Amino acid sequence: MGFQDQHTRRFVRASMAEELLDAETETALAIAWRDQRDEAALHRLISAYARLAVSFAGRFRRYDVPYDDLIQQGNLGLMRAAEKFDPGNGARFSTYAAWWIRASMQDYVMRNWSLVRTGTNAHQKKLFFHLRRAMQRDEGREEQGEGALSTRLARELQVPEEQVNLMMGRMAGPDLSLDAPQSSDDEGRAWVDALEDDTPDPEALVLGRMENRRRRRALYNAVADLPERERRIIAARHLQDEPVTLSDLGTAMGISKERVRQLEERALARLGKALREDDGDPQEADSRQTAARRSGTGQAGKRYGSLAVV
Repeated sequence: MGFQDQHTRRFVRASMAEELLDAETETALAIAWRDQRDEAALHRLISAYARLAVSFAGRFRRYDVPYDDLIQQGNLGLMRAAEKFDPGNGARFSTYAAWWIRASMQDYVMRNWSLVRTGTNAHQKKLFFHLRRAMQRDEGREEQGEGALSTRLARELQVPEEQVNLMMGRMAGPDLSLDAPQSSDDEGRAWVDALEDDTPDPEALVLGRMENRRRRRALYNAVADLPERERRIIAARHLQDEPVTLSDLGTAMGISKERVRQLEERALARLGKALREDDGDPQEADSRQTAARRSGTGQAGKRYGSLAVV
C-alpha cells in the first residue's frame, strides 16, 4: 500500500491483529471508562477499533494527503468517540466511532487540501467529497457538456448549481504560486504581473475630489442665495438627519403647510437651475458668485452659518 515509514507499517499490522470485541465486551469496556475512568478499558477499546482508522485512511488517500497523518486523525476521532459514547443508547461502539473517524479525517482534508479555504458550509463540504466521484462516474457522457453535468450534479446532490460550478473550478487544478513564471523561459513574466490593478487612478481620485468640492461649494452658494424663507425651509427639510414636517414648519413660520410646500418646490427649482448653470460653465458660475459677494447682493458669507437653523 506504499506506507510512508516503518512505524506506520508496524501500526497497521498491529491494528489489524487486534481482537474483535463482541457487543457485551464492548459495552462493558465503555461503561468502565465512562463511570470509573478505567484507562486500561479505554486502551483496549481504542486498540480494538484502530483498524477502523486504518480502513478510513485508505479511502481518503485519493485526496493527496499523507497516509500516516490520516491515521493519526482517525485515532483522534476514535478517542473523541470513546469520550462521547453512551453505552446505554443501544448502538455499537464501532458504528458510533466510524462517524467520528470520518468527520475527523474530512476536517483534516479540508484544512490541508488547498491554501484557499474550502468547504466553509455544509453544502460546500458535501460537494467536495462527492463531486469528484460523481464527475469520474460521468466521464463517459461527453455529449452532455459541462453545463448539463453541473445541472445534473446539483440536482443529484441537492445543492445550488452555482456552488457546483464554483467547486468544479476549485478542483480543476492544484494551487499555483502567483510568483511562478508563466513560461519556462528565464525571462518569463510571473503570473502576478498579469493581474489587473484595480486601484483607482491617482489622477482620477484627485479630479473626483476636486469635482466633489466644486459641487459642494456650488450647492452651498446656491442655498445661501435663496430668499430667507426658502433657505430656512430647505435647511429644515433637506439638510437635517430628520426632516421637519410641513405642518410643524408651517406652525413655526406662521404660514400654512400648503404654503410651505409651495415655497419648498420653488426653492428646489431655483437650486436645480443654479446647479445646472454651474455645471455648464464652472468658471462663469464662480465669477458670478464672487461678484455677488463683493457687491453685497449675495450675502453668502452671512447666510452660510444659518443654513441649519429652523
